[in-house]
Amino acid sequence: MPPNQPSPLDAPMPNERWKAEPEEQDYPAARSYLSLLVSPDDARRYAKALAKETRLWHYKAKDLLRSSGLALLASDDHELEKDLEKVRNGVKLSPVLLVRGLPLWVADGYHRICASYHIDEDALIACRIVDRLR
Repeated sequence: MPPNQPSPLDAPMPNERWKAEPEEQDYPAARSYLSLLVSPDDARRYAKALAKETRLWHYKAKDLLRSSGLALLASDDHELEKDLEKVRNGVKLSPVLLVRGLPLWVADGYHRICASYHIDEDALIACRIVDRLR
């Protein structure tokens, strides 16, 4: 790719499945989950950083699962079924919240990733992502 050219992954994507902004309840959910991995203060910092981040990245469902090490949920999972129903009804899903590192942390949106995978493993998922604290 020529220098100074945006990556196709960070370009705006026309996608009827994803909202442009995460929902407000996603940040406390991310903070709660992250507090299991890091201190409560660091979890709060990550949640704040995710809320401040404005760029949407787009990654394939299969790549998000692989980089996170998370297993694909069965299609009969209750929360996953709710997300699939939203998609069937034309309701847009909230972008997922991620923390970059090895492994990738899915701070919020695991069920949405799995639902998208069940529809199309190559589907591009809207994401907000921040780097790990140093």
